Amino acid sequence: MRVRPVSTEVLVEELADRLAAEAPERRLRVAIDGPGAAAPGTLADALVDPLRVRGRPAVRIDAADFLRPASVRLEFGRTNPESFYTGWLDEPGLRREVLDPAGPGGTGRIVTRLWDARIDRAAREPYTALPPAAVVIVSGPLLLGAGLPFDLTVHLELSAGALRRRTEPAELWTLPAYARYGDEVDPAAFADVVVRLDDPRRPALVLNRE
Repeated sequence: MRVRPVSTEVLVEELADRLAAEAPERRLRVAIDGPGAAAPGTLADALVDPLRVRGRPAVRIDAADFLRPASVRLEFGRTNPESFYTGWLDEPGLRREVLDPAGPGGTGRIVTRLWDARIDRAAREPYTALPPAAVVIVSGPLLLGAGLPFDLTVHLELSAGALRRRTEPAELWTLPAYARYGDEVDPAAFADVVVRLDDPRRPALVLNRE
């Protein structure tokens, strides 16, 4: 594997450059995929202002706002890795309310929050009209490999040891799901951008995996 160490600031600027240059004539759907320990939402948030400066308005979507109802998600308990892997995210809802409308030929009208998991009810967010060159950034875990129509994908990769060290104790039950994701999907093998984050202070861009 060849990697290029970068600072967090350089990582954000280089990603913003790439996203801003990608299909500037239309809306862009971007996944920032990674476990909670890699803080994909933090990176996604950091891209908003740099993209705006580059003329690409960004809209943030958190996968945590597109979970399935608790009756489905927690059917086999609150700490079931199988459910977390296969039944946590409302993929049809994310596609219907965000990714398809933001895609080619879509209406450009999206819902930024579909489900409020804290109260287990619909979020009742109004529709948002996207500008023609908007970048829709979806952050969260286990986003790749299910056929969701992203135009560009970023995967935040941690070694098994780093993932275990940096996962909150209350979330350690999710580790088997991430191990399965790595084995079955292997997102680092096909994501457009792969960032190694074993040390969050010293990210590294993966240049190739040979």
